[in-house]
Amino acid sequence: MEKNFNLGDIVELKKQHPCGSKNWEVIRMGADIKVKCCGCSRIVMLPRSQFEKDVKKIVKKAVTEE
Repeated sequence: MEKNFNLGDIVELKKQHPCGSKNWEVIRMGADIKVKCCGCSRIVMLPRSQFEKDVKKIVKKAVTEE
């Protein structure tokens, strides 16, 4: 299953962050993906392969203007 992510998407990861939140906002895309915790605003950068393995589901898609 191929997952497509965009800037601004809110995703749920498998493991819970120490603050208690599982939801993260995608703030940078590339070979590495930078995400921001929706609970405490901590920013983490993950390799794309690790990020795609850890994502459980997309909670909210970003609104894009076309």
